[in-house]
Amino acid sequence: MTVIKNIAKDRVLQITAALVVLSLFVAKPRLADISFSTLWSILGMMTVIQIFEYLHILDYFAYRLTSIAADSRQLLVMFVGLALVAGMVLTNDVTVITLVPLYLQIAKKYNLREILPVTLIGMAANFGSAFTPFGNTHNIYLMSHYTITAGQFFGWSTPLLIASIILLAGFVLFIPKQPLPTVEFQDIHIQTRPTVITCIVALLIFAGVFKFIPSYVGAIAAILLASVYNREIMKNVDYAIVLTFAGFFVIVSVLQQIPWVVNLISSLMSSAHSVFLTSILSSQLISNVPSTVLIGKFTNYAAALFLGSNIGGLGTVVGSMCNLLVYKEYTDWGNHHPGKFFLGFFAFNIIGLLVLGVMGWLILDFVY
Repeated sequence: MTVIKNIAKDRVLQITAALVVLSLFVAKPRLADISFSTLWSILGMMTVIQIFEYLHILDYFAYRLTSIAADSRQLLVMFVGLALVAGMVLTNDVTVITLVPLYLQIAKKYNLREILPVTLIGMAANFGSAFTPFGNTHNIYLMSHYTITAGQFFGWSTPLLIASIILLAGFVLFIPKQPLPTVEFQDIHIQTRPTVITCIVALLIFAGVFKFIPSYVGAIAAILLASVYNREIMKNVDYAIVLTFAGFFVIVSVLQQIPWVVNLISSLMSSAHSVFLTSILSSQLISNVPSTVLIGKFTNYAAALFLGSNIGGLGTVVGSMCNLLVYKEYTDWGNHHPGKFFLGFFAFNIIGLLVLGVMGWLILDFVY
């Protein structure tokens, strides 16, 4: 019953479901347009993420690393670095849900700045998740849709990661060095054997993303492992994102059958640069996940779409689901009025979007 309630209250899924129902009055979706391999991979990743949550992997590193910080800038560097690395494996959503409340608790205790640091933690989580094929759901979709090899993918994501780190480093310099006592950490222990086994199952899921094995193999392995550790784990899996993706496929399938929509989107897909800009701009309005699924059906410029959709996670609060979660966590844990945070978050994100957008354009011209 708890699972059904969690699924039903997901706002993004609610909107997607309403659009699916409306789309059914326009045309009949085609089964071939639904990428079941993507859905299996996402289900597997969501399950493994909950297992890592159950094992307190991110909590352990968060408290261990932050306990050695000597000043406010060093503390932020550690949080941003951890968010960057954690986003690569545990996704941007899980990263911000864990690290933003932790930072805000420390900030409240030592009267530290909040708006820019929390914004940078969210940015770092987005950038880290962009680096790996399994860091976020639209990368999983791109891997499946375009049959991208590991070499190709990391050839695209590495320059973006370097540019992202340069951007983060520039922002961090605006944080003054405020001395602070050693941050206390909780005595959290990692269970070695369960962690190793979970990593092996994660590798099965990654193999499915790269199409070395059927994608359902890793998903089933993850579900079985979660059931062995604790059946309650499966209740916390984000099934809503799986259903939301299925809804995106249905909506895009219908849109592909509407001539004027096809003509409009096709007219924006004439070059790699137009795909890059279109994916960035559309992400600001409908978020980078549905934007990627929609544009992916109309272009073969996979590298430009990858670059634009991941950079498009910056900007508005709806640019990525991660941004919405950062805002939600701040409203729950922050010390300033949510409206003040919203304005600061938006301003810093727009600056980041403009800077990284220019760097992305140069990457598209001179690196890809």
